[in-house]
Amino acid sequence: MDLDAYVSAHRATWERLDDLSRRRRITGAEADELIDTYQRVATHLSVIRSSAPDATLVAYLSTLLARARGRAAGTRVNALSTVTHFFAVSFPAALYRMRWWWLSVMGASLPAAVVMTWWVLEHPRLENSFASPQEIERLVTNDFANYYSEHEATSFAARVWTNNFWLAALCIVVGVFGFPVIWMLYTNVLNLVVVGSIMIRHGRGDLFFGLLLPHGMLELTCLFVAAGVGLRIFWSWVSPGNRTRAAALGEEGRAAIGVALGLVVVLLICGVIEAFVTPSPLPTWARIGIGVIAWGLFMTYVFVAGRRAHESGETGDLDEFERGFVAPVTR
Repeated sequence: MDLDAYVSAHRATWERLDDLSRRRRITGAEADELIDTYQRVATHLSVIRSSAPDATLVAYLSTLLARARGRAAGTRVNALSTVTHFFAVSFPAALYRMRWWWLSVMGASLPAAVVMTWWVLEHPRLENSFASPQEIERLVTNDFANYYSEHEATSFAARVWTNNFWLAALCIVVGVFGFPVIWMLYTNVLNLVVVGSIMIRHGRGDLFFGLLLPHGMLELTCLFVAAGVGLRIFWSWVSPGNRTRAAALGEEGRAAIGVALGLVVVLLICGVIEAFVTPSPLPTWARIGIGVIAWGLFMTYVFVAGRRAHESGETGDLDEFERGFVAPVTR
């Protein structure tokens, strides 16, 4: 990009924003103009950061935007609209944009789990390396089923939610290093394989899948999403494309934070299902059906709402989200 030409083309807009942000009193029309100009200048700053970063110019525009944002701070921001926009546009757009990363993680992990389970079942001696005969007996006859009902449902849901979100957030946080994400995926898949193979070998496969699937489909998908997003952050600095490494890491990191915030709600739904549906007296087909519906709604959310938002230009970058919500002035 020709930076000098870009500056010349947009200098008048920047000067107008500077003028509006310094006025002590502005009319309703000028307040609307301030907000519109702020959004345009924020876009200019984003373009400069990603295409032709110039420290002096970036600092100037950042200062200008900060002052304009402060000038508009007296307006009332509709928090409900902000949250609605995040879950209707920003969050699904980020999930859709990064879909190939987490779908690839899912596509690699699930077949690997099947193969590993088959291998353990074909080699019975491996079972004793995982647990003692007494521990296996307790797991099969008591511990696995009781895990879902031995605690009060509300506190169990909170604990499951906290643990699952911690794991998902950790995948995203350490994603920049790459390997830790793969290791966490491996350990979780291995744990699933060990428990599943033991239950199947001892004739309790129906109980295993009947208790796992209602919450597990959506819960595992959230783990795959978090791992895929974490690996996307890793790849953003390995291969930043036409962006600088800092810009690529910043953009993907902000989008990842948005995904983590959205997963808080999705994992809360998983926790509620695991605490109230999984151990319920409903028939197995009904409990699994609820899990299938929850998983199907999530995938529809990603590939319908997310695709629509992504095609409209949304990326899930929280910087764009913030720029989009400078509230209009109440006249």
